[in-house]
Amino acid sequence: MHGKNRGKLVFLIIIIVITSSHIVLCQTTNSTNGGRKPLIITNVKYYENIVRQDNSQRMVLVKEVAPLIFLDLKYGTKDNFTKQVLYKHPQAFLRLEAAIALKKANDELRDSGYAIKIWDAYRPYSVTKKMWALVHDRRYVANPAKGSAHNRGAAVDITLVKLNGEEVPMPTPFDDFTEKASHHYMNLPENVIRNRNLLKKVMHKQGFAALPTEWWHYILPDAVERFALLDVGFEELGKLPFRK
Repeated sequence: MHGKNRGKLVFLIIIIVITSSHIVLCQTTNSTNGGRKPLIITNVKYYENIVRQDNSQRMVLVKEVAPLIFLDLKYGTKDNFTKQVLYKHPQAFLRLEAAIALKKANDELRDSGYAIKIWDAYRPYSVTKKMWALVHDRRYVANPAKGSAHNRGAAVDITLVKLNGEEVPMPTPFDDFTEKASHHYMNLPENVIRNRNLLKKVMHKQGFAALPTEWWHYILPDAVERFALLDVGFEELGKLPFRK
């Protein structure tokens, strides 16, 4: 190959690499002037590269880390505030740290005759956008401008159950957007307050923070700083080598 043609080929390869990198970045961030919008990862390969560099970014199936936790993934059914099925092939994924902490919380609760049931865990960013279109209230639904800790794989919606899976009395059903769902609401039977407090105490012990307006919602408090938003489907995550 002549030197001139070789030079053209090298130049073409450089252009292809730069263009490909630009496409990946466009798919993974919505940054505008000033970079005010958070990173949104939609490209699975980009996510894989992040995990290879930092294992704490890994998403795992909760049941593979904590098999004794119960699941009732509400957004995979119509039994939620939208009355729509929002998840296809739903699974409970969390960041590795969150899954391990949740297992420790469940182990402690089991010693007292209770267990955790998950209503929601990782939530693709596109679903949060659908929810916000229905309920514009930041007390209960995350604004897509910032995204949710659920979108970061660092939040769970949970309740207490007996060891046979039977739910114990709690202040409200899931997705009750009223004052009664608040941790500060006290006009409740003593056993309900006790159950709510037990769940909160154990979750706080394992490093989770409670959302004041929703007794069922817990997050890793530094999620926004540590984890990017994800908009990757459950099936795609389930095929990746990092899920275990």
